[in-house]
Amino acid sequence: MDAEYLRDLADLLLRLLHVVAGIAWIGASFYFIRLDLGLRAPEREEDVRKGVGGEYWGVHGGGFYHSQKYKVAPPKLPEHLHWFKWEAYTTWLSGFALLLVLYWLDADARLVDPAVADLDPWQAVAASAAGLALAWLVYDLACRALRRDGLVAAVVVALVVASAWGASQLFAPRAAVLQVGAMLGTIMAANVFFSIIPAHRELIRAKEAGHEPDPQPGIDAKQRSVHNNYLTLPVVFTMLAGHFPLVYGSGRPWLVLVAIFVLLALTRHFFNLWHRERRAWWIAAAVAVGAVALAVALAPEDAAAPAEAVSDERALEITTARCQSCHSGASAPAGVRLETVEQLRANAGGIHRQVSANAMPPGNSTGMTDDERAAIVAWAAAAR
Repeated sequence: MDAEYLRDLADLLLRLLHVVAGIAWIGASFYFIRLDLGLRAPEREEDVRKGVGGEYWGVHGGGFYHSQKYKVAPPKLPEHLHWFKWEAYTTWLSGFALLLVLYWLDADARLVDPAVADLDPWQAVAASAAGLALAWLVYDLACRALRRDGLVAAVVVALVVASAWGASQLFAPRAAVLQVGAMLGTIMAANVFFSIIPAHRELIRAKEAGHEPDPQPGIDAKQRSVHNNYLTLPVVFTMLAGHFPLVYGSGRPWLVLVAIFVLLALTRHFFNLWHRERRAWWIAAAVAVGAVALAVALAPEDAAAPAEAVSDERALEITTARCQSCHSGASAPAGVRLETVEQLRANAGGIHRQVSANAMPPGNSTGMTDDERAAIVAWAAAAR
C-alpha cells in the first residue's frame, strides 16, 4: 500500500481513538471534581461512624443517585471496585502515537521551520521528546519539594511560560503550540500513572492487610487530580489551535498561547467555585473582557496594496510551484484544491490566513520565497 495512504489511515484511526478516549477521561475527571466539590456532610450518624466524609445526591437519566466519599477508606472493601485509569492511558498513548506519526516521522515538513531554528529533523525530534520528559520531571519535583498548592501553582505557571517560549524558539509555530499541549498532557497522564493509581493501590493493600491506611498518599493524589483539572482546558485548546493560524501566526505566538491558557484556567476556576455554590461572576466578567481584548489584539491589519496588482496567472504560477504538491486531486487536505484560478478564488480567504501566518506551506517545505509569499498574500487579499 502507498505510504501516504497508510499515514492518512493511521491519522484517522488514531485521531478518532484519541478524541473518544479524551472525552471519556475528561468526562470522568470533570464529573468527579464536580462530585467532590459538591459533597456535603453526611446526614445519618451511621454513615459518620462508618467513616463517610461527605455525600452527594444527583438526578440524571431518569433516576436518582446517591454517592458517598469516605474520609480515607470504607470499613470493608467492596467486591466490585471500579478503576478510572485506562481512559487516561489510552488518551496519552494515542496522542503520543499521533505526535510520532504526524510530526516526528515528518519532522522536516511539520516540526522544523528553518526561519525559526535551523535544526536537523533528528535534533527537532530529540528536543520534542526531551520537552515531554523535562516537563514531568520539573513538575513532579515541584510537587514533592514544595507541597503547598500556591508554590506549586507558581512553578506550573513558570513552566508553562518557559515551555511556550522555548517551543516557539525551536519548532514551527503550529508544532510549537502542539508541543506545549503534549507536555502538559504528559504531566496529566503521568500524574495518573505515577501518583494517583499507586495511591489507590496503597490504600487497597492496607485494607487487605487489615490495618488503617495512611491518608497522605490519597491527599497527594487528590492534589494531582486537582492540577489535572486545571490543565485540561489548555490541553484541549492546543488540540484545536493548529487549525487556526490566528493563534500561532502572530508576532509572539507563545505570548498569545499563555494568555489563552490563563483565560481557560480562570474559566475552569469559575466552574469549580460554582460547584461549591459560590458564584464568582467577577471571574466570568474578567474572562469575557480578556477574550475580547485578545480578539482585538489578534485582528489582522489591512494588507498594504502592492505596487502592482498581482495577476491571476501569477497567483496560479506560485500555487502550482509551492502548493499543488499537496493541494491537488481527491486527496487534497480538507478538500482544498488549488489547481485552477476558480479554485484559488474560492479559497482566497483561507489562502490569505494560512500563507500570511507562515502556516503554509508547512515548514516552508516547498521553498516559497518572501516575494512569492508577499505576492500570493496580496492577491488573496484582493480576491477575498
